[in-house]
Amino acid sequence: MNALLQHSSPHGTPQNNVTRMMLQVLLALVPGIIAMIWYFGWGVLINILLSCSAAVFFEALVLKWRKRPLQPALSDLSAIVTAVLLGIAIPPLLPWWITLIGIAFAIIIVKQLYGGLGYNPFNPAMAAYALLLVSYPIQMTSWLPPEMLTDVHLSFSQSLSAIFSGILPAGLSWDAISMATPLDDMRTQLGQSNMISEIRQSPLWGDYGGRGWEWVANWYFLGGLYLLYKRVISWHIPVSMLASLALFGLIFFSLDPQSHPVPLFHLFSGGAMLGAFFIATDPVTACTTRKGQLIYGACIGALIYIIRSWGGFPDAVAFAVLLMNMAAPTIDYYTRPRTFGHAERERD
Repeated sequence: MNALLQHSSPHGTPQNNVTRMMLQVLLALVPGIIAMIWYFGWGVLINILLSCSAAVFFEALVLKWRKRPLQPALSDLSAIVTAVLLGIAIPPLLPWWITLIGIAFAIIIVKQLYGGLGYNPFNPAMAAYALLLVSYPIQMTSWLPPEMLTDVHLSFSQSLSAIFSGILPAGLSWDAISMATPLDDMRTQLGQSNMISEIRQSPLWGDYGGRGWEWVANWYFLGGLYLLYKRVISWHIPVSMLASLALFGLIFFSLDPQSHPVPLFHLFSGGAMLGAFFIATDPVTACTTRKGQLIYGACIGALIYIIRSWGGFPDAVAFAVLLMNMAAPTIDYYTRPRTFGHAERERD
């Protein structure tokens, strides 16, 4: 008799949970992270390790203050994903204390202040990045040149020393080892009335974007395809975001190809690929309806182009995502699918 007893439905074993999803996201980030370390040095790995350690510490600290159990929140890997996303978004040799400020803001203010995972209205990593960019613009825009454009290759210990003490190897200065990103360079050169054909003569440029940068974008694109294959994310947000960004780029490139770069430049420069697959698709802060996701992604792509072209910050992914985080609840409200069995009230 007992063998015939069944528990209430559902009887299947759940195949997805937060930890599994976050682990898949981390795995998908690995190719892009390896490419970043290859092109920009050990500072990328150091930033990731520092960010992850600080994120776990601040998460545990806040949970203890709130008298909440530590194990469920720490084991879901959401803090690690936030830390990794911030760690790869910041310059490789950013001073350690700035990284800690960003992680503290992301975990304590943006995430836990609102109640923890599932309640935060903004993407924590992008909110932290925006805070740091506005507060420390010089440090946050001092990137190393990709490895094929420099003869200076810092070892792991030298990178560690630069991050934690600010001391570079003898004979080197910060100006000698830092350079503008392709987006910064494009914006500056266009502001000086140079033409695209002249700008692209620089050795900084590759096929579509900056050398090194475009390959990093390719690897994040492959990681995004892995997430789609595993059904961790749906295609609606990344496709609509990239299509919108490319469409705006195509329109203005067609109008004036010497003042506006080709659409592929926008797709393979900066954080467009990373943002499309790993940031804009955040299940907590993005839209949840299918129609809403298409609108949400398209608006992010449009905002990225607008801010890059006429705003104050060349790489606008963080600001575009944060602006649309605010709009996501309203978009969801107006794009809710029709309730099954619902019928309009007949007019008298």
